[in-house]
Amino acid sequence: MQLDEVLLIIAVFSYAIAAIALILYFFTREEWLKHLGIPLTIAGCFAQFGQLVARYEITHIWPLLNLYGSLSLFAAMSVAIFVVFAFRYKIWFAGGFVVALAAIFLAYGVTWNEGTLPAVPSLQSYWAKIHVPLVVSSYGAFLVSFVLSCIYLVKYYGERSYQMRLAAAVAPAGAAVMPGAMKVSIGNDTPALDAAAASGDAVAAWYTSLPSLAQLDILVYRVVAIGLPLLTLGIITGAWWAKEAWGAYWQFDPKETAALFSWIVYAAYMHLHTRNQWRGMRTSWVSVIGFLSIIFCYLGVNIFIHGLHSYKV
Repeated sequence: MQLDEVLLIIAVFSYAIAAIALILYFFTREEWLKHLGIPLTIAGCFAQFGQLVARYEITHIWPLLNLYGSLSLFAAMSVAIFVVFAFRYKIWFAGGFVVALAAIFLAYGVTWNEGTLPAVPSLQSYWAKIHVPLVVSSYGAFLVSFVLSCIYLVKYYGERSYQMRLAAAVAPAGAAVMPGAMKVSIGNDTPALDAAAASGDAVAAWYTSLPSLAQLDILVYRVVAIGLPLLTLGIITGAWWAKEAWGAYWQFDPKETAALFSWIVYAAYMHLHTRNQWRGMRTSWVSVIGFLSIIFCYLGVNIFIHGLHSYKV
């Protein structure tokens, strides 16, 4: 067994155990689970980058020119970007979901391992070492923002549910019950959850252990603010590469069109986030839609649709 294969096994097992530990930490807040998950997450990430380097040294072929190598970098960058944010903003509670998704994509990538094959002529370019890492790194940032957006929505709808309960408890018999308008502020943006937690409701207390809605919203914004410039540079460098390889900057290839659509979604997110009436729940849904468009662009187009970027035979 070669070194890159050993490192891959280490990465997969590290991610699997770390994901379980951190998901349990998300629900239980047992500190020992976090202290188990953190070093395993970091070890898996280092093993992944080491595996990519080892593959290059063994084969002397750039490892990102097939779906196996690309998904390996996607998983590694997702975890690496999360780890940086986790240390900076103390968001290890979200780590289990990031690491679990990274492990799933990495395991799926292994199924596309076709061994060591030289790249087709159009891919044998220095642009491969610029364009692919930029685009795949942007995907990694968007995965992290997707997870944080989902956690935002879980807490947001949890607050609405408790608002409904509170309104039903005080409403006259037979009166229609509607949740109150959400007024998001750093200080107290989930008053119904806070009140229920103060009265001893264990589920509400768990909700309140998460960061405030405003803090989660800002975290999503900051991660997208990293991913969008990377995707922009990736699209630009891809156009330059296309000019050299195929004679035109833009071919209206399905991959190019899908990437442009994803860019528009995230650009819309950044714009809408400047609007108070859109910031929060609505922009979180835009972030979720954006990541779904990324997965379609990354895997749906490449695998199931014929085109210049297709892996379909």
